[in-house]
Amino acid sequence: MALKATIFKAEIQVADIDRGHYADYALTLARHPSETDERMMVRLLAFALFADPALGFGKGLCADDEPDLWQKDLTGTIERWIDVGQPDEKWVRKACGRAREVVVLAYGRALDVWWSGVRARLERQSGLQVIELAREAGTELAKLAERTMRLQFSIQDGQVWVTNGRATVSIEPRWLLGERRLAEGSGD
Repeated sequence: MALKATIFKAEIQVADIDRGHYADYALTLARHPSETDERMMVRLLAFALFADPALGFGKGLCADDEPDLWQKDLTGTIERWIDVGQPDEKWVRKACGRAREVVVLAYGRALDVWWSGVRARLERQSGLQVIELAREAGTELAKLAERTMRLQFSIQDGQVWVTNGRATVSIEPRWLLGERRLAEGSGD
């Protein structure tokens, strides 16, 4: 018998001063049985970093041909493809062929080993950003995970602060590849 996904509800407020995007989102996240709280919270962070009404969660671990998050235009063309973790280099190259922009929000224990193994091949891809999260960032984010969450994300000068009102996590993403920009925004 297959295990079912655990449903999490998140009400998030995004104040992205860097791109002038201020909005509230009511999100439902399905955490796959094999997914950790850390990975789920990094997916939520990725949503906040690139927040847009057209951005949505893909099937992620449940589907071989979908990203963790994606943003499509009105015609169904994939504008932004976002994966978290340390995806296979062939998977990233395939995504680059399907989307205008691809973002990898990389984190985890073996991040240096993964990056040294894929860097040379990924540097040739256009429209690709690879952003590194410090190892402790994911661990700290996981501590904020609750079945029902209310989180505030403040983004300024490339730094991110996430709070639930009781605890705050400070994150400074580091660009390994691509332009240092989180998103092109249509200010809200």
